[in-house]
Amino acid sequence: MSSEFHFYEPAKGHGLRHNPFKAIVAPRPIGWISTRSATGVFNLAPYSFFNAFHDAPPMIGFSCGGQKKDSLRNVEETGEFAFNLVTRALAEQMNATSASVGPDVSEFELAGLTPAPSRIIAAPRVAESPVSLECKCTRILQLETAGGDAVAAWLVLGEVVAVHIDKAFLRDGVYDTAAAQHLARGGGMADYFWVAEETRLSMKRPG
Repeated sequence: MSSEFHFYEPAKGHGLRHNPFKAIVAPRPIGWISTRSATGVFNLAPYSFFNAFHDAPPMIGFSCGGQKKDSLRNVEETGEFAFNLVTRALAEQMNATSASVGPDVSEFELAGLTPAPSRIIAAPRVAESPVSLECKCTRILQLETAGGDAVAAWLVLGEVVAVHIDKAFLRDGVYDTAAAQHLARGGGMADYFWVAEETRLSMKRPG
């Protein structure tokens, strides 16, 4: 390992061609979030600041930054959203849903995807996705700096109330992440990575 380090304080700028923060905290799972507006318009958008926060009950969350996007407004109105797994096979469709379009435009149609009815919530699932999580919003938090100043970013947390899994990826009662080839967001301007069998590392906890 090199003994030379590039040091910077984020508030003063990183001094590099591209912000390294997103490449360091990576790869990150993609929160492909589907919602339904109060007037019934379907919305679908990918969020790279997304993850799971608890398992019993299962809870997930995504961060909407820059401005209040359609996903956030829809969750505020309805209290519901769904997560849809992005796989390598769905990379191009996911990317298409990141386009900036008006609130009256459905990204499902834009990307040629099929909205599937959920079982518990009104927001649709992505029929082409092998895994979907139906969620009910538990809290929306506007982020703050260490000094207490409000940031133009909102963390949306939700409890998973229903799970849909394609049985093709269940092997002896165990979900096979590698077989599904989960896609994750990397660093750089347009880098993504996916999970594959050759990158699997199995380690049991000690004790």
